[in-house]
Amino acid sequence: MKKLFGVVLVLLALIMAGCSSESDGEAQNFPDGDIEIVAPASPGGGWDATARAMQNIFDEEGLIEENMNVTNQPGGGGEVGWQYLKDQDAHTISINSSLVITNNLLGQSDLTYEEFTPLAILSTEWISVAVPPDSSFETGAEIMEQLEEDPTSLTIGVGPALGNNDHLSFVQAAHEFGVDVSQVEFLVYESGGDVLTALLGGHVDVATMSVSESKEQHVADEIEIVAVSSEERIEGLDEVSTWQEQGVDMVFPHWRGVMGPPDMTEQEVNYWNEKISEMVETDAWQEVMANNEWQPFYHNSQESEEFLAEQTEMYDELIQQAGLVD
Repeated sequence: MKKLFGVVLVLLALIMAGCSSESDGEAQNFPDGDIEIVAPASPGGGWDATARAMQNIFDEEGLIEENMNVTNQPGGGGEVGWQYLKDQDAHTISINSSLVITNNLLGQSDLTYEEFTPLAILSTEWISVAVPPDSSFETGAEIMEQLEEDPTSLTIGVGPALGNNDHLSFVQAAHEFGVDVSQVEFLVYESGGDVLTALLGGHVDVATMSVSESKEQHVADEIEIVAVSSEERIEGLDEVSTWQEQGVDMVFPHWRGVMGPPDMTEQEVNYWNEKISEMVETDAWQEVMANNEWQPFYHNSQESEEFLAEQTEMYDELIQQAGLVD
């Protein structure tokens, strides 16, 4: 009887070892199919450019051997692409941004970042505040001083909608300065290009937009950037002081990241951590960032999860302060 019991134990051990080996083998075989990178927007623009840059660098640097495709899933400010991602496995990843947070907070989507697997924050643009060259304002702080005295005295151009980063970065700066943000008059335009046109045409007193949209005109002396949301001064705009230098305690990144579908395994997350961390160190990625006026802002999967939680809390407060929700 004892011998029989011993034989059973040995058999059970062998079966468990075999299952473990099979499981390890499956994990080690990932990926075992085509890779898909979702750009949740039409071709062109930041999401699409990010996805295609990742595909090219993964391929050309030999970081990923599997076949890779970028698929565009436009609609709903990312909603269509992210709904698609929910039904995929770890061979599919998607570009994201703050809209994965703010769409939900503004009541425009039921999705939250917590339904997905954060994989990385890749890069950031910084946000500028600009005025016409003949404006009496020389700094962002001077703008805030006037708005503190009379919040309705200036018109602020923003696009393409209230609740985006350009808008909320201005809200944060104004709130930190002591402005009654709910009274500030924003004029909404369809795009950053339209905001710039409005500023050049004298239709708004101030405009808030990404640095990539304003830098060229600033260098050409067609507009004047009076503040940027970065922690340090931006290369090529060394004469422009940050909000922090002007006494406004804020840093506001306009970031883009990557997330995977729900319920990814630890091995799958580790795979993408390794590949993405290698990608952001390549010269090719540095060139992409320089060409697009993006800045390094890499966070790995764990850091991204913490960052997204912090961003959600911040955006919730800013949306409340701006009076965008009841």
